[in-house]
Amino acid sequence: MASLYRTPLITAFRAASHSRPLVAPQIRTFVSSSRPFARPSTLVRPTQNASKPTIASLTSQRFASNSANPTITTAQPFSWVRLGGTALIVGGGVIAANFLLNRETRGAYSEGERSFLNETFWYVGGGLTLTAGLARYLHSTGFSLRIMAANPWLVLGVGLVGSIGTMMGTIWTNPDNTVLKHTFFTAFQACQAATLSPIFFIFPPAIIARAALYTVGLVGALAYVGATAKNDQYLYMGGPLLAGLVVVALSSLAPMVLPVTAMRTLAVTEAVSLYGGLAVFGGFVLFDTQKVLAHARLAEAGRIKRDPVGESISLELDFINIFIRMLQILGMQNRKK
Repeated sequence: MASLYRTPLITAFRAASHSRPLVAPQIRTFVSSSRPFARPSTLVRPTQNASKPTIASLTSQRFASNSANPTITTAQPFSWVRLGGTALIVGGGVIAANFLLNRETRGAYSEGERSFLNETFWYVGGGLTLTAGLARYLHSTGFSLRIMAANPWLVLGVGLVGSIGTMMGTIWTNPDNTVLKHTFFTAFQACQAATLSPIFFIFPPAIIARAALYTVGLVGALAYVGATAKNDQYLYMGGPLLAGLVVVALSSLAPMVLPVTAMRTLAVTEAVSLYGGLAVFGGFVLFDTQKVLAHARLAEAGRIKRDPVGESISLELDFINIFIRMLQILGMQNRKK
């Protein structure tokens, strides 16, 4: 049940809501709030003799006009100091998480636990790689522009149906039916990619790369803690995490129903969604990792079937939700500079 609340559609569209629309005659597009608007002379104006523009041509024209605009700031040069500082933050986070949360470790893995855990994380990595590749492809073909120009409630509804449907299909399909199982798994990655593709319009590539690196470090550290902690040490967290997840989900929906004038309330709900969400989904990484090991022991005893594909869905949703919040936090810091 908790997986139903963890689809990243709400927070993805919340991030998209921070960008401001740039309206031209008969053409709608969006730009990141961190970039200045294009000059009126660069707006695309359809003429009577011009053919109907395609989504791909609109995308190329937008980036061409932005690159020709002299007010756009260029990307900062590569810095070894910044790279070292980022690596130090990630490495320090791994060490701190292990020291604070992993005082008592478990014994050696059984062969069933080791193979089940390895397969699950292989599917997590493969699914995230497929999602990232598809999201980048959909953006390059102009699909993300079409999503941002559509009605957000329609996109949210269709995206929720697709994501939840393929997710439940992946989890509920019998592991022995490998073809159907992997078909649902691939369809789930496609739904996540379609949902996440607009982030390439909203955030610059440097922030996306930093957010991905921070997320890998955080999730990797927590997964290591969960995998090496005593058996079932974090499984008690399921109930409190579900309650916190409901609070985070409701706070993410607040900007869709509250008036813009309620600035203080919106600021509080945004803080709950961002920082409270990081804490909740970080806890879910610990919980889901130990759940994988618990199911590995049950599968080894013959009480359930081995299903690393289904187990990987929860961990993948944890990663995506943490990644989205990292993007929003880094984007807010970038706009304040």
